[in-house]
Amino acid sequence: MADVQLLAEMLRSDRSDVASYARLLAGALAGALPAGMVEVELRRGLTDRVTGREGRPVAVLVHGQDRDLELREGPRGAVEGEIRQVVRGTVVSRRPVGVDLWLEALAVDLNRIAARDALERLLRPDPG
Repeated sequence: MADVQLLAEMLRSDRSDVASYARLLAGALAGALPAGMVEVELRRGLTDRVTGREGRPVAVLVHGQDRDLELREGPRGAVEGEIRQVVRGTVVSRRPVGVDLWLEALAVDLNRIAARDALERLLRPDPG
């Protein structure tokens, strides 16, 4: 739980660009989260293609149990958040949110994952 709070504080400290969020979410959380839970959308310019670079992150999408959380670079470079309610793989509603509310939703989803994993470990029979 403290790790989630530390991550949220790190994310709050620099809300200036999507690349910061992408680095922390895709990098720091990659090993702790189920595969495919975090997606990063990259924009590649001509220079990126010529030099073989990946491009720069313009959006981060985190898939939760019943919702998706997206941070996207807005038209003027500001970070814009969106929470999407998902039912059986279909987005049924979209709600624009600020970065603080997006981070709270992310913390809730991460806590759910941590609780589910802890319960699975507790209920798993001891192999030895």
